[in-house]
Amino acid sequence: MSGEVPAIAVRGLVNAFGTQVVHEGLDLDVRRGEVLGVVGGSGSGKSVLMRSILGLRRPQAGSVRVFGVDALSRVAADRHAVERHTGVLFQGGALFSSLSVLENIALPMQEQLELDPDLLHALCWMKMRLAGLPSDAGHKLPAQLSGGMRKRAGLARALALDPPLLLLDEPTAGLDPVGAAAFDELLRSLKQALGLTVFLITHDLDTLYAVCDRVAVLAERRVLACAPLAEIERLEHPWVRQYFHGPRGRAARREV
Repeated sequence: MSGEVPAIAVRGLVNAFGTQVVHEGLDLDVRRGEVLGVVGGSGSGKSVLMRSILGLRRPQAGSVRVFGVDALSRVAADRHAVERHTGVLFQGGALFSSLSVLENIALPMQEQLELDPDLLHALCWMKMRLAGLPSDAGHKLPAQLSGGMRKRAGLARALALDPPLLLLDEPTAGLDPVGAAAFDELLRSLKQALGLTVFLITHDLDTLYAVCDRVAVLAERRVLACAPLAEIERLEHPWVRQYFHGPRGRAARREV
């Protein structure tokens, strides 16, 4: 493990909006093959960090490398390499509302690959099954799906190019407890079956305890700590104590 290039390596990241500094010298490594949960209070910059990793936001300073490639590079080949290696599930699924589920899943493959139409169609159905979608969902529009099914459709699209890295932004937000638990189980099985690395932003304590190998806590404009949950729970920091040792935190630990 030592000496292996991390899936994601962030160094000295600075993000600011005018006079509001969100990140100041933030460092973070995401190891290959792990599920890293990212938590933090409102305004701590979780989604800003994810957008910086994806190259959707250019920070004021710092570097981001994905599997050793500069994610902030202006070189087209570098950007293409990062895009091919990452799958993204945004909040709410971010599906195109005028396209069917199958058409949404097909888009990344149509943009990046030259495939025979029959093979493309078969691959789309395979991604649907991987994400646990029923066969009758393929020709439906996103508005015709439940919240949980939209999340799964977004996940199927994120898996379209067989990326080794998934970035998920609040994947269980808005789901009922049963749906959220089912999504956690799906994520755990996909990680084991496909050897995925997962960068997971969440506020869901059940998800943290169910699927995460380590947790990164964003506070004070940086990564306050990045460690297994047992170590994070011992931190003497006001936000950490409130978050992990309140009633919900105690209930989540009992379920493990």
